[in-house]
Amino acid sequence: MEIVSYLIYLVASVCFIFGIKKLSSPKTARQGNQLSALGMLLAIVVTLIDQRIISYELIILGAIVGSAIGAVFALKVQMTGMPQMVGLLNGFGGGASALVAFAEYDRLFLGSGEFEISTTATIVLSILIGSVTFTGSLIAFGKLQGIVTGKVVKYPLQHPLNAFLLLAVFAAGVFVVINPSEIEIILGIIAVSLLLGVLLVLPIGGADMPVAISLLNSYSGIAASMTGFVLANNMLIIAGALVGASGLILTMIMCRGMNRSLMNVVLGGWASAGSEGPAPAGSSPKGQVKSVDAEELAMLLDSVSSVVFVPGYGMAVAQAQHAVRDLMNALEKKGIKVRFAIHPVAGRMPGHMNVLLAEAQVEYDKLLAMEDINDDFPNTDVAIIIGANDVVNPAARHDTSSPIYGMPILNVDYAKTVVINKRSLNVGYAGIDNELFFYPNALMYFGDAKDAMVKLTNELKQM
Repeated sequence: MEIVSYLIYLVASVCFIFGIKKLSSPKTARQGNQLSALGMLLAIVVTLIDQRIISYELIILGAIVGSAIGAVFALKVQMTGMPQMVGLLNGFGGGASALVAFAEYDRLFLGSGEFEISTTATIVLSILIGSVTFTGSLIAFGKLQGIVTGKVVKYPLQHPLNAFLLLAVFAAGVFVVINPSEIEIILGIIAVSLLLGVLLVLPIGGADMPVAISLLNSYSGIAASMTGFVLANNMLIIAGALVGASGLILTMIMCRGMNRSLMNVVLGGWASAGSEGPAPAGSSPKGQVKSVDAEELAMLLDSVSSVVFVPGYGMAVAQAQHAVRDLMNALEKKGIKVRFAIHPVAGRMPGHMNVLLAEAQVEYDKLLAMEDINDDFPNTDVAIIIGANDVVNPAARHDTSSPIYGMPILNVDYAKTVVINKRSLNVGYAGIDNELFFYPNALMYFGDAKDAMVKLTNELKQM
C-alpha cells in the first residue's frame, strides 16, 4: 500500500507541475487549474486512506462546511474583489499550516513527550511563517478592501523593532529545540509571529499590494512545506515547495516590472503611495489639459485604423470590462484593429487585468504583455487609457527625482493620439501627477469608466 501511495503522490506532483506550467498562458490557464485540482484530489484521497486519521466524521464535516463557504465566495465575490479574495486565501493557508504544526506539537507534548530536533525545528518554522502569513494577509486584505489605510504606515523604530522581534522569535525557537517541553515559549512564538505579520505588511503601500500578495502567497507555500516535514508527508512538502518557489519567482517578476528591489517593497516603499488625491502643492507639471467628449472622441475613432486599450485599476473599480468589450466590438465592425496592452503590475494582483478581460470574453490573443507591444506604440493611431496612471507616466523614463523613476512603463505617449479616461486629474498610488495629461497628443476623457465607454460606444454606432 505504501508503494501505491508514493506512486499516486508522484502522479499528483506531476499534475501540480504541469498545472502551474499551463497557468502561465491565458489560453491554457483553465486546463492548468483543472489539472492542479485533480492532483490535489488525488493527494487528499490517498492521505485519507493511508495516513493516521483521528475522525472521518470531523473531516467530512469540515469538508462540507469549507466547501459551502468556498462555493458562496466563488458565486458572490465580484471579479473586482478577486485581489482581496486571493489575499484572504493566502492567510487561510498560512493559518492552517500554523494550526497543524501547533496541533502536532501538542500531540507530542501530551503523548510521549519525545521530540526529535528536526521535527521541533520545523514546527517552529511552520508556526512562524504560517502566523506571519495569516495576519499579514489579513492586513493586505484590509488595505485592498479599504478597511485599513492604503498609505505607507510608518511608526517609531519601525525597522529595529521588527528586527528585534524576528531575532527574539529565532532565539525562542532555538530554546524550544533544546527544551521542547516549554509550551509557554511556543505560545509566545505564536503571539510574536502574529504581531510580526501585522508590522511587516502595514508599512507596505497600496501601490505595492500586487507584490505583497505574491510574496504572501510564497510564504503560505513555504509554511505548508514546513508542515509537510512536521507530518512526514511528501506530498505536502512538494506542493508547498512548488507554491513557495512559484510565488517567489512571480514576486521577483513583479519587482522587476516596477524597477524596485524586494527589500524596498518590504521595508515600506513609496512614502506617498496610496494617497490618490491631488499632488502636493507646487509639484504639478506645467501645461494645458485638453478634454474631449464622447461625440468628439467617436469622430476621431471613426477615422483611425488601430486602437490599443490600456486597462488599469479604474476599469476594475467601475466594473467597465464588459463596456470595454462592447466598444472593442464596435471598433472591429468598422475594420479597426484593436489590442490590449497589459502592464505586469496593473491592478491589485498579478494578472488582474487579464482575469477581468477574460471574464468579459475578450480573446486571449488580443491581450499583449508590455514587452510585446511597447515597440508598436509609434505605429498606433490611438491609445485609450482606462483608469491606469503610474504605469503610463513618462516621468518614469527621465525624471530622476520621481519615486517611479526607472520603472518600466507602457510607451503610450509614443502613439499618435493618447486618450486618458479618468474621473479627475488626481494622482495615482505613487502620489505624483502624471505629466502625460499635459502632453500635446493627449486628450482627457473625463467620467466613470463604465459610463464613459457606454456613451462612446453608442456615439460610435451612430456613425
